[in-house]
Amino acid sequence: MDAVLLRVLCVTAVIQLIAWGTASLLAIVGIRMAADLGMDVPTVFAGSTVFYCVMGVCSPVLGKGFVRHGARRMMMAGTLVAGPGFALIALSNGPLPYFAGWTLLGISGSAMLSTAAAILIHETAGARAQRAMGALMLATGLSSSLFWPTTAVLADLWGWRVTCWIYAGLHLAVCLPLLAFALPARTPAAAAAAPTEAVPAKPAPRLGRKRTFSLMMTAIALNGFVAFGFNAIFIELLKVEGVPPERAVAVGSLLGVLQVSARVIDFLGGGRWDGLTTGLWAGSFILAAPLIALMADGSLLVIGLFVLVYGLGTGAFAVARSTIPLVFYDQAAYARALSTIALPLNIGCAISPPLFMGMLLETGAHSVLLLATACALVTLAALAALRQFRPQRAIPELTPTG
Repeated sequence: MDAVLLRVLCVTAVIQLIAWGTASLLAIVGIRMAADLGMDVPTVFAGSTVFYCVMGVCSPVLGKGFVRHGARRMMMAGTLVAGPGFALIALSNGPLPYFAGWTLLGISGSAMLSTAAAILIHETAGARAQRAMGALMLATGLSSSLFWPTTAVLADLWGWRVTCWIYAGLHLAVCLPLLAFALPARTPAAAAAAPTEAVPAKPAPRLGRKRTFSLMMTAIALNGFVAFGFNAIFIELLKVEGVPPERAVAVGSLLGVLQVSARVIDFLGGGRWDGLTTGLWAGSFILAAPLIALMADGSLLVIGLFVLVYGLGTGAFAVARSTIPLVFYDQAAYARALSTIALPLNIGCAISPPLFMGMLLETGAHSVLLLATACALVTLAALAALRQFRPQRAIPELTPTG
């Protein structure tokens, strides 16, 4: 790994850790915020729903900006919006400024979070992007492990409003200078590639391009729907399945370790397999996990197997969500594809937590597990169908809708 790519990876990892870690503050201080703002808890937690919805809507709009201006400049713009977003939340005294702050954070996220990071790595690494993204995922998988306790300590010392001000400062005083001065300017090769379209070895039929994109979008969006839904209810699901509350927290905490472990395996694989292969194996694990849980019947051993299989599957698929498009698209089309896929992905991530929690409380764990199984089955079928469209070279044109 050359020095430039290593520097880009390190800087991007720090920015993603800060951006994702600070955006997860509701998991720690949401109940306190509800009391202070005079809002009920579900309404406060709807801030995350606004965040993901806005991020999903804005991402396709910003696709051309990533192609024209490059990821570094777009991420700088996103950072400039994140600071005022946290400041507005810190100053909020009711729903209007509160949700306005989350709206700004959603706009910011569309320009600087996972999609932007993947595009930046692809601009820098080119053919080595899959391995580089695997390395980035190893670091960003620790965001909640680092920032949840940090948020708890800051909120205990100075309150959640000061915590929001500190997080606004992190974006403006740490992320922005890193993007402006620590990252290299866009390379001439990357800039030259943006407005032009590469010529494929064998032009793909228009219908093939549409099917490729539709299958890819379906698989990635459904996986995000299941992953974010499960992550939101995982501890409660374990309790419903018969795990004692004190053990549920301990078992649930292993999930992050397992997810990072799966990313390590994918990273060590290097170029031996592509993102589609990773997605197929990970999708198989994710399909097996709820089926295992359905057979648990209170058995801690079976529940442990469920956590193991699910953690490995979701950890690997988190990498695949960014690397599957690398199999099919060149540099310019990759940025547009990832930005377009972000809309259904983020919408799914926004609606699945309240849906999964509502189903768990109203109809029980089995209904949640059956829904997850159905989604995982469709995901795996879409990935299997994608194999017939795997090109010898990247597809240069993105045609998502016709």
